[in-house]
Amino acid sequence: MNTERERVILAAAHAATYKPDYMTVDKLEAATRGHGALVIPAFAAANSLAEDIFCNVGAPEMRLMNMTLIDASVPYLPLDAIVGKAVGEAKRGGAEPANAALIVATLAYFSGSCARAGVPLGNRKLGAIARIHAGADRTSAIALTTNKFTHRVPAFPAYLAIYQALMKKELTHLDGAVLPPFVAGGGVMGHASLGEDYNIPELARNAAKIGTEAMMRSMEGAGTTPYPLWPALIAAAVTMELVHPDALLGEEFGKFGEIDSAYMAGKGAVEAAKLPDKLHMRGTGEEYDTARIIGDFGLILKDVGGPSVIGSMVVNEIFAGFQESAIIGAGFSGGPVNVPLGHLAGDILPALRLLFSNGGDVEATATAIRDYKMQSFIDPELALCGLNTIARKAEVVNRGMVTEACIRASEPVRDRAVYRRAVKVYEMLKAGRSVEEAARTLDEERRALVEERGSAALSGFTGKEIRFRFTEIAPHARRTDSFTAKYWGFDPKISYDITIDGKDYHIENLTARVVPEYALQGKGRDDPDMGTAIFVGAVLTQELQYSGQTIINMTVPAAVAAALGTDPTVAAKKAVTGARLTNAILGGQKVAEQVAKLAQEISKGLNEPSTETS
Repeated sequence: MNTERERVILAAAHAATYKPDYMTVDKLEAATRGHGALVIPAFAAANSLAEDIFCNVGAPEMRLMNMTLIDASVPYLPLDAIVGKAVGEAKRGGAEPANAALIVATLAYFSGSCARAGVPLGNRKLGAIARIHAGADRTSAIALTTNKFTHRVPAFPAYLAIYQALMKKELTHLDGAVLPPFVAGGGVMGHASLGEDYNIPELARNAAKIGTEAMMRSMEGAGTTPYPLWPALIAAAVTMELVHPDALLGEEFGKFGEIDSAYMAGKGAVEAAKLPDKLHMRGTGEEYDTARIIGDFGLILKDVGGPSVIGSMVVNEIFAGFQESAIIGAGFSGGPVNVPLGHLAGDILPALRLLFSNGGDVEATATAIRDYKMQSFIDPELALCGLNTIARKAEVVNRGMVTEACIRASEPVRDRAVYRRAVKVYEMLKAGRSVEEAARTLDEERRALVEERGSAALSGFTGKEIRFRFTEIAPHARRTDSFTAKYWGFDPKISYDITIDGKDYHIENLTARVVPEYALQGKGRDDPDMGTAIFVGAVLTQELQYSGQTIINMTVPAAVAAALGTDPTVAAKKAVTGARLTNAILGGQKVAEQVAKLAQEISKGLNEPSTETS
């Protein structure tokens, strides 16, 4: 190389990005087998669906138009082949059968498949198709559980509330005791006025409403916020086990064929959960009827088998693809906080929908993904770094248009993030500053960014003028052991100053003092802005607490120092000591040392004379 600077920066950048596992302390290799997270199986399924939908050579039956087929008297639909292949990829990525079925049914639905195929004799439902191809066992909606919000609540409260009301004859004005024989169970009721105009609409709507309310109150009883999405989904599923699933309602409800029993269940759930009437896809802006989605997922979930809580978690993150994800209680991966990589499934739906709207154009899709992520996060640079890491790791299982679009969206930003850090560290070290100082400077720059952009983002979200500044980020909010002394993220002692519409607050020890006093003793609840002060602190604390998602503030300083001749073990230890904020959880020093060793090897190799002969 012509100069030391070029050699060192190239070596450090290449080493830091050598493989996805070097970008993070999250356990990516475990995720390729589904241990505790299903984001990689979800990417694998999405790649499979995209490949078949946009296949243009030799398989004309594998097209999106045929995925919407709802009335065919044939033993196999094109959808069978598409779903079967996608399920296989999800399972190969580590999803067990019921979770694979749920992932694929979810993605197939948003790719254009109907929740039902309405041939009476061969009565297909999307959830059942996915379950059968996955080889999952049939069960009822009782196996469902909410996403984990500290705790999770199984479907039992919805069953209890719905069936208690059912036994009390409170869900519909129709009393089955008065019906003459041979009315119920056939076309005189089920597909006629009594059923489709009176009984079914109110039974579906009321049952879903009561079930949703029961799930939300149960979440509160468990001491967690009643985020509304999963209560609505579970209540709709329990309802659709009870109600005639293929009834098309009378003309007063809408055009024939458009409003069915599932829609009314969705409507009742939406009303009880106070969900917005419409949802909008990130990137495309496509508008969806929320009641339609919730009702259709009631149909899917009742047939899909018994997914585990991590199945619920990945679907929750897939729903983060909607712009309203924060309002509906969907996943965290839509922003504004950068969360652990096991949650990063929120770009899968937008990527699929953008591919559809762009006719399979990966470059146009990548540009749109990059644009919306730059607008949605407190630290969009690290948001795109995280997306790059998980998409690259997902390609260990399979490659496809979805991961390619996500990688292309994020690659330039990731490279810039690494390059500018390498330049800064190199210049600091050459000016006589220490590795610790360089790493600390990178962390402090990120802290300032989080304070500034977090204040702006949360001002917009709350409708209040907010200014925020951390005064303490330390370990041992309540513990005294040596492990949590080293990794502050496990017991964060957080203090900060915050101004809300001109009113100043100082929060001292958020996690161990202020939050318990507010929640358990009522301290500060008489002040309407105290909840906002706590909310803002919780958001911005977690933005730093999850820094292990992307650890380039540790690895790049270690790599630069090693490329300049420092022992890699020493360089890593110093970098981790300096990057105290990034070192929130364990694992960083080991990765930094691996990166530093590789950077040193690359740097030495770049200095060796060429063996080429002219």
